[in-house]
Amino acid sequence: MSELRALSADGDSRFRRVVEASPSAMVMINAAGRIEMVNLQAERVFGYAREAMIGQPVEMLLPARFRVHHPGLRQSFFTDPQSRPMGIGRDLFGLRADGTEFPVEIGLNPIETEEGPMVLSAIVDISERKHLEERFRRVVEAAPNAMVMINARGHIEMVNAQAERVFGYARAELLGQPVEMLVPDRFRNHHPGLRQAFFADTKARPMGAGRDLFARRKDGSEFPVEIGLNPIETEDGIMVLSAIVDISDRKQKERSIELALQEKDVLLGEIHHRVKNNLQIVHSLLDLQSAQISDASVIAMLRDSQNRIRSMALIHQTLYQSKDFAKVEFGTFLDSFVPMLVSSYTVNAERVVLHVAADGIHLPINAAIPCGLIVNELISNALKHAFPDGRHGQLQVELTESPDGQLVLAVSDDGVGLPAGLDPRTSTTLGLQLVTLLTDQLQGTLSISHGNPTRFAIRFPLTG
Repeated sequence: MSELRALSADGDSRFRRVVEASPSAMVMINAAGRIEMVNLQAERVFGYAREAMIGQPVEMLLPARFRVHHPGLRQSFFTDPQSRPMGIGRDLFGLRADGTEFPVEIGLNPIETEEGPMVLSAIVDISERKHLEERFRRVVEAAPNAMVMINARGHIEMVNAQAERVFGYARAELLGQPVEMLVPDRFRNHHPGLRQAFFADTKARPMGAGRDLFARRKDGSEFPVEIGLNPIETEDGIMVLSAIVDISDRKQKERSIELALQEKDVLLGEIHHRVKNNLQIVHSLLDLQSAQISDASVIAMLRDSQNRIRSMALIHQTLYQSKDFAKVEFGTFLDSFVPMLVSSYTVNAERVVLHVAADGIHLPINAAIPCGLIVNELISNALKHAFPDGRHGQLQVELTESPDGQLVLAVSDDGVGLPAGLDPRTSTTLGLQLVTLLTDQLQGTLSISHGNPTRFAIRFPLTG
């Protein structure tokens, strides 16, 4: 009886005031199991007037199904009277005067009085808490994802039906077991440390960000998962609720898409390669045709056509050699094409100095081909007309992005300049007509500076 607290006559009044003011229902019974004292909260909780409870067996406050066993439990407490919660591990219920039951938690405290040992019971109606717990369980149970809740020791406290389906275990096989049973063997040694790290810093977050996660079914098979971790405060301390999504189907689709993209890249590469080869064949045919012609003007026209074909072929070659078959790195194209074009007109590189700048801009193929043809026409025109009689000068090609997000393709030279009144839109030359048509194809605008240097600039939006 070392834990009994003696209650003197002088302290009785103060004790009763403390009990009366308690926020919990307080019921004191003697060794015979009869109610000696109750407080106001007990009247409210059980629905009885104080007079109706005093002197009655405490079993009046219990549901009928528990009354047979209760006297034995009461006697065992008086045999070893220690402050403790009642019915550890069991669901306890009280009975109101109207016959309704309600869930309770009960704390037992031994009291030594002049009339002998008694027990003071603190009774808490936990109906609201049970309601919230039940609602929580229903939400978890209805979740479309597998839900597994574990305690700080890593033991499974709760699972839902989807967890049973995903992992292949019956619920009874999971409850109380270490969560590592759901982890593949190769990860089990490290998992307790990761779990402890979460409990040291409990906040909602995805598990294993940046890593591929896998879970293990009852049959030993593994499957890829995504896991969301959510800390939950409970009566038994912090627990973690894991939402587990089987992403096997998604991973399979991702692999299929990846393979399809790889196949598409191979196909596009082969298409660009074959287009380039076919254009080179056409170029060679024109070359053979030129050998059969003596008219210089016809040969010049064939050479211009060859250069246009070479421009398109080189764009496809640039794409074929690139990792991105959707866009051309236009600077790479210009670096290869412009010197080749100059050499086709047998212009001495020391007489006409080239400057090429494209600032690493990538163009979709539907813009790259028109731009390549425009460059071909404007440079060809400059090489034919801007530097007569061995004149020296500079030729510049630029592709830049303006502050408004549009692109500007410019070809300029410091040669003799354009004839007065030249308008590309009304010109009868094929080259300038092509420049106008291609500018329209780019949905761009063409501006011309007739002064020194002569400058053609096409401003167009970047699309695709």
